[in-house]
Amino acid sequence: MPCHEARLPQTNGPGNPVFERQIPWQSAGVLLSCARRMKLPRFFLLLLPAWALFCPMASAQEQPVLQIEGLRSESEIIRQQTGVTIGSNGVVVRYGTNTVLTANRITLNETSGDVLAEGEITLQNEDQLWMGDRLQYNFKTRQMQAEAFKTGSAPFYVSGLSLRADSTNRTYSSANAIVTTDDAAEPGYRIRAKSLKIVTGKYIEARRATLYLGGVPIMYYPYYRRSLERHPNYFVLTPGYRSLYGPYLMGSYHWSWSTNLDGALNLDYRQKRGVGFGPDFHYDLGRLGRGEFQYYFAHDEDPGTDLAGRPIREDRSRFSFSHQATLRTNLTAKVVVRDQSDAQMIRDFFESEYRENTQPRSFLEVNQLWSNFSLDLLAQAQVNDFFQTVERLPDLKLTAVRQQLGISPFYYEGENSAGYFRFQSASNPLTNYAAVRADSYHQLLLPQTFFGWLNVTPRVGGRLTHYGETEGFGSTLREQDRAVFNTGAEFSFKASRSWGGARSAFWDVNELRHIIQPSVNYVYVPSPNKLPRELPQFDGEIPSLRLLPVEFPDYNAIDSIDSQNVLRLSLRNKLQTKRKDGIDNLANWALYTDWRLKPRRGQGSFADIFSDLDLKPRSWLTFNSENRYDVDNGHWRLADHTATVQPNDVWSVRLGHRYLRSNDPAFSSELGNNLISSRIYYRFNENWGARLAHYFEARDGTLEEQYYTVYRDFRSWTAALTFRVRDNRLGEDDFTVAVTFSLKAFPRFKMGQDRDTPSLLLGS
Repeated sequence: MPCHEARLPQTNGPGNPVFERQIPWQSAGVLLSCARRMKLPRFFLLLLPAWALFCPMASAQEQPVLQIEGLRSESEIIRQQTGVTIGSNGVVVRYGTNTVLTANRITLNETSGDVLAEGEITLQNEDQLWMGDRLQYNFKTRQMQAEAFKTGSAPFYVSGLSLRADSTNRTYSSANAIVTTDDAAEPGYRIRAKSLKIVTGKYIEARRATLYLGGVPIMYYPYYRRSLERHPNYFVLTPGYRSLYGPYLMGSYHWSWSTNLDGALNLDYRQKRGVGFGPDFHYDLGRLGRGEFQYYFAHDEDPGTDLAGRPIREDRSRFSFSHQATLRTNLTAKVVVRDQSDAQMIRDFFESEYRENTQPRSFLEVNQLWSNFSLDLLAQAQVNDFFQTVERLPDLKLTAVRQQLGISPFYYEGENSAGYFRFQSASNPLTNYAAVRADSYHQLLLPQTFFGWLNVTPRVGGRLTHYGETEGFGSTLREQDRAVFNTGAEFSFKASRSWGGARSAFWDVNELRHIIQPSVNYVYVPSPNKLPRELPQFDGEIPSLRLLPVEFPDYNAIDSIDSQNVLRLSLRNKLQTKRKDGIDNLANWALYTDWRLKPRRGQGSFADIFSDLDLKPRSWLTFNSENRYDVDNGHWRLADHTATVQPNDVWSVRLGHRYLRSNDPAFSSELGNNLISSRIYYRFNENWGARLAHYFEARDGTLEEQYYTVYRDFRSWTAALTFRVRDNRLGEDDFTVAVTFSLKAFPRFKMGQDRDTPSLLLGS
């Protein structure tokens, strides 16, 4: 079994099997089939509860109704006048929507909810599943008694005799029980206890317990207790070699002082770069909020130069702090501080973080929500002077969500904001400037439906923005006011048709439904009295690969507002069918563009045509496509396609192609992309698996990046050997090899994280 992959496959994202700890089983047959594939011994099949045994039970809702049905044609159900129902030859009992019991024979008291079930029992209660041969259970109180049981909820696996379950205090007790974290048919180690108590989500408590390695007793515990709330202390080591580092060893010691405080101490050695170290803290203060603190220092013996060619100092550091709290109902606050010694610090030592966010920002945000309004306070400063930043010192905004005005047919929405803004350049202080800005926007809407199917929403709005006199060398604009008027209307309807008799085993089709939704959104904004070039630009248009909004308040580039006389045309299609997981989209296609009735300078009559298409002809086959076509010049500006094949949990393939036109001013891209990618996963057997990933730039014929990972399952822990090669085009290739270890009891990575962020397997 591969590292970081568990034993029960689910699908999460395109192309690869990832694994859930809690499986919403659809039937007892599915569970039995899976258990047999896992090669569990017969004793393990005696009684399998849900994977959420150690999670709190759901609180009771309003009283559900008992429903009793036969499983087979020969099933018999006899209702007696005393309120007792006897069933045989296969019976299913449903209690509400979350509890289902099946058994060969039952005796049920419908008044009290007590049932005695015998023979091939399965009991599913929300996300809990039990199996066995004899069970006493109360549907209303959830009290349970079983002669024998077996449960597995990673990282703990428990079996025992005479189980008793008390839902009132969420406690399970058993005699002659076995506890292990070794997920195997024959555990390599286990603790055998005369008595065992499990408090769900809290702890396991064993008395008169003996530790066994194989069949040999090693140690006796008069009393043993294991917390289910936090991880114990443990080490994480990642040895490897990288051409930029030389041999390296990434190490961290993880500890837990209490349920509210845990952390890690990191100590890394890179032969060419030196030593790096620092602590991580994670805390939970209850009502006062939770957060994390991280610090890392490295004396870099070969730091190199920055993007401007200047030498980077040897002492390099990274500081990160975040805290968020709910101060009272609907009042939340969050503060984030990200400081680093140079722009390349995270790129050089924390590659996974760098790929997610190349320029981390620091801010304070406070938000108060009401039913129709929200008040937001945002303060943002330039903590790192090598990152361009618009400082907000602060920015206060009151938002009115779309809401009906009394009993009238009119709706209102609006935004009001005020703040002091300062543009801080990353390279040239002479371009910095600052100003006060106050903005107020209000809009009325009148939603109407004609002919029972046509939705028409006319609107009219206005905006007034005040700009104070700018300060700084970068701008010399005077105090001024800008007024903007806008109007328009949106027209849309939705039509559908169903084909109940449509069936196709090949395409996995069970009935069909087609939904079509065309819409036209007209937006008219006359030229404001102040054009964007006459105003300081704090919130301006940012080049985007997607089509920007044209309607207020979705269009939030306040300082770039200009005239608009445009029709946004869109057509959405969905083709749906029924599959085992519910309603599935065979096809989901959106096509949209803008028709500019009065183009501004530099604009054509039509914007680019955008197409977003998702196809799923089979549950294991998906195709995703995003395209952007330039109508005026007759060429593609963007094409992004992926195809994923995952027929089972043994193998999967994902192929992709991304084209981005070079020298496109809208994208700020000189070289563009013509990237072909592939990702292949194959599980050889229960213990071995492999994943390969390649990224080939067809523009210049360069294989930019290659990943090769071999996974090995060692029962109680897993390992991965990863080899990566990167072609930097300038200089020598960067190649890395690393070994990653992870305890199954306490997985190092989240589900699928090693697949989506493979650089984590290299320790960075």
